[in-house]
Amino acid sequence: MMGLIQLFRLLSTFFRIGILNEAAYRANFFMQILQALINLGTALILLQTIFSYTTTLDGWHSTELLALVGIYFLMGGVMNCVLQPSMNRFMGDVRDGTLDYTLLKPADSQVLVSVREVEIWRLIDVGLGIVVIVVALLEGGVKLNIWGAASFMVALLAGGIIIYSFILILSTLVFWYTKIENILVIFQSMYEAGRWPVTIYPGWLRMMLTFIVPIAFAITVPAQALTGRLVWPTLLGAIALALALFAGSRWFWRFGIRHYTGASA
Repeated sequence: MMGLIQLFRLLSTFFRIGILNEAAYRANFFMQILQALINLGTALILLQTIFSYTTTLDGWHSTELLALVGIYFLMGGVMNCVLQPSMNRFMGDVRDGTLDYTLLKPADSQVLVSVREVEIWRLIDVGLGIVVIVVALLEGGVKLNIWGAASFMVALLAGGIIIYSFILILSTLVFWYTKIENILVIFQSMYEAGRWPVTIYPGWLRMMLTFIVPIAFAITVPAQALTGRLVWPTLLGAIALALALFAGSRWFWRFGIRHYTGASA
C-alpha cells in the first residue's frame, strides 16, 4: 500500500477533478443541495412525528437519535462521495476490459480504484451530518470528555474501514461475476436501515445488520460512543472487525487481480 502522503496527494488530485467536473454543471450542484436538504428534512420530520407520541425509542432520547441521524448522513456522504462511484466505475472497467490502464499506473491499484471517481456534491451530506451532530450535542447538553471524544473518533474510523472493506469485497466479485451491480444496490437499500439504532429491530435482522451487512458498526456504534452508551468490549470488537475485514479485503483484492485476464487475453 502507498504511504499516507501519497494517498492524500492522490485524493486531492481526484477531488480537484471532481470540482472541475461539477463546475461545468452548476445547476446540478444546486439541485443536489436541494435534494440533500429534502432528505434531511424528511428524516427530521419523521423523528418529530415519532417523538410526538413517545419520549424514548428503545431507550434512545430524541437528541440521541438526532445524533445518530447526523452520523448516518456523515457516513453516507463519505461513502457516496468517493467509494460508491469509484466502485461502480471499477466494475464497469472490468466488464469493458479497460482496467488494464489502471493496473499499469505506478500506484497501488486498490487505492486507485477506490478513490478515482469523486462526486463532490456528496460532501453536502457530510456537512449536513456534522451540523446535525453538533446541534444534537448542544440540544442534549452533552459534554464530551476525552474518553467520549476519542471513542467516537475511533468508532467512526473503524466503522468507515468496515464499510469500505465490505464494499470492496463485494465489488471484487466482479472478476468472476460481471453482473453484480444489484448487490451494491441491495447494500445501499440496507444502509437505509442504519438511520435507526439496530437495537430496535428483531433479533434476526439485528444480527444481519451487525455481522452479515455490518451497518451497525458504521452508525449505531459511533452514535453509542457519542451519547455515552458505548462499552469498551463493543469498541474493541469494532476495531478487531475493522482490522480483520481490511486485511481480508486486501487479500481478496490481490486474489482477484491474479484472476483478471485483461482486455488483451
